[in-house]
Formats: sequence, C-alpha cells, structure tokens
Amino acid sequence: MTQNSRFSCPPMAGRLFIARHGETVFNAAKRLQGDHLHTPLTRAGFAQADGMGAALARVLGPRPALSLHASDTGRALQTLAVITEHLGLDWHDAAHDPRLVEIGMGCWGGRYYADVIAEVGPVIEAPEMLLRCAPDGESYPEIADRVIDWLAEHAADPGDRLVIMHGISSRVLRGVLLGLPPHPVFGAPVAPGLPQGSVVMIADGHEEIVVTGTGGGHA
Repeated sequence: MTQNSRFSCPPMAGRLFIARHGETVFNAAKRLQGDHLHTPLTRAGFAQADGMGAALARVLGPRPALSLHASDTGRALQTLAVITEHLGLDWHDAAHDPRLVEIGMGCWGGRYYADVIAEVGPVIEAPEMLLRCAPDGESYPEIADRVIDWLAEHAADPGDRLVIMHGISSRVLRGVLLGLPPHPVFGAPVAPGLPQGSVVMIADGHEEIVVTGTGGGHA
C-alpha cells in the first residue's frame, strides 16, 4: 500500500458542509484545547455560530434535507445548536461522533501556549499554522485514520451532510476529501487553515468556501 492509498476515501454521495466551531473560553485565554470535551463558546463564538447559520440558511433555504453530524465536544454541540436554529432543523437529530474530535494534545492539553512554548519552543509551525504533536499526543496520520473511518461509514448515505468539528481535525478531513498529498512534515493530507466560524462545501473532490469566520486561525 502506498502512502497516498492509505489516505484515500470512498466516493461520497451528496455535498459535505464542514464547519469549524466558534471561539471558546480556551481560545480566548490562549490555552491549548485539543480534545478537551467541555470548553464553552464565548460571546464571540456564539456570534460566529450565528454567522455560519445565517450563511448556510442563505445557501440551503429553510428546513433543508440535511443530515447532521458533530464532534461530541461541548463547543461543537453549542455551535450546532445555533446553526440548526437558523436552518429550522432539530438539534436532537444530530449524530455525535468522537471520530470528529480535535487533535489529542496529551500532556499539553489545557495548558497555556506561553507555558508550553517556554518549555519546548514554538508549538505552531508557520506558515501553515499547524500544531506540533505533543510527545504523548495524537499524530496527523492517526487523525486521518479516524476521519477516514467515519467517511467510510457514511460514504453511501444519501443527500447532503453538515459536519461540525475543529481546526486541525477538519483540515485533515478536508485534505482527505480533496485528495491532497501527505504533508512533508506531518505525514497526512492537510488542507489550508480557516478561521473559527468558517464553513466550506466539498462535492466531487472540489471545495468552495461558504463563509469565512472571524475567529482565530489555529486550534
């Protein structure tokens, strides 16, 4: 098996609308969030979720035929609740899946960026704004494996999907769906970053930005 074939996914029916959750209290405090489950949205985060919901309503119209999927973290579910209100859909119809969570940050999770940087040096790799992997954290190929597993399970589902997830994990999911080559340092397909509060649409291997958010640029 070649490296590229490892990260391939089956053809996906319909369109995927992939949303990055709004700003959280960890983001505002400049703390590494990773796979922490319950970090609530800030007022800015709720405003970003409103912006995503309004943009999707303009594209999809009221009560669209749309299956709902989200990471099982509080911030993703709060974002989903606001978006579904704009769309006239029922939040309770969403499937919550841990395979959509953010990169696991191990011993760095929950700590302030400044404190970790003081110990180990930069944790954000420029210019792509990718998080370094913690020594006991999750790797980018591991993220790719779990999102590909999710994609394989839902590849044949009919219709369009809305997926609420996170900065790094959504970049890997998008990279897989777009057929991008593995990143030379991180070893998995990674799409360009988008701010919190952004939504893209992917269909037939092509991506279109629905709305660019106003939040931060990394996880």
